[in-house]
Amino acid sequence: MNASTAAPAPGPTLAAPLPVAKKRGSRLRNTSLITGLAIIGLLVAFCVIYPILSPWNPTEPDFTQPTFAAPSLAHPLGTDNFGRDTLTRLAWGGRVDLVVAFAATAVTLVVGSLLGLVAGYRGGWIDSVLMRFVDFTVTMPYLVLVIAVVAVLGPSQWNIVYAIWIVGWVAYARIVRGETLIARNLEYVEAARVAGMSDGRIMLRQILPNVASTAIVFAMADMVLNILVASSLSFLGLGVQPPNPEWGLMVAEARDFFLRDWRLMTWPGIAVLIAGAGFGLIGDGLAQALRPKG
Repeated sequence: MNASTAAPAPGPTLAAPLPVAKKRGSRLRNTSLITGLAIIGLLVAFCVIYPILSPWNPTEPDFTQPTFAAPSLAHPLGTDNFGRDTLTRLAWGGRVDLVVAFAATAVTLVVGSLLGLVAGYRGGWIDSVLMRFVDFTVTMPYLVLVIAVVAVLGPSQWNIVYAIWIVGWVAYARIVRGETLIARNLEYVEAARVAGMSDGRIMLRQILPNVASTAIVFAMADMVLNILVASSLSFLGLGVQPPNPEWGLMVAEARDFFLRDWRLMTWPGIAVLIAGAGFGLIGDGLAQALRPKG
């Protein structure tokens, strides 16, 4: 008998686990959200703090200062046709536009979401009446409706907010209603009904957290739209009235001096662009963060 024994056949070997690569999207998501929050945070801080530190009056003409002055240490963005500091007026105008953006969007988001939630979940005559009103409102241009309401109420900052409240909830109601129509037939809602939960608790505790993400993302874009609405109405003379500063009004007042000093129209335009970019990045980051996984 041969002393040498046959070597056992090698058994199957387990493959080494592949390294799990980080999703590139999560990194980009965080970057978009953080960048947008940083831009809006800096913009809010500038509009809140700089008017307190500035020695210049944003409304009263200052004939001790040169008109249409170039940027300098005393006036970082120069002066306008009345010798007023442009940077100070830009900060005060930002207060108006940011208040309109946050105040108008917050109320329309809450009211529209709740109405859409009730209409989508309960159905019946409530849904029919609400949707017919929504359809009627959608047939007319949004800006025309806001202008009509402001023309009735009178030109002012808060009348712009009231006009947006009256008209702006429609978009959120449509969004949340559509999401609720799908969610109300899902298994977790059926399980909540079997467990004996009331309709109010099912809507607020079960459905709303799962359908609100789309409305929240839309709210970021709506903030940009509300800033543009406030600027447009002020440009047309239906918003903030001079000598109070506002970004759209500053552009309107600088039209006659464009050939003399183009910077007077450029600075408020850049401010609107920065605000729009900040809210857009926040919306993009939230869209990816709130997207259902798997």
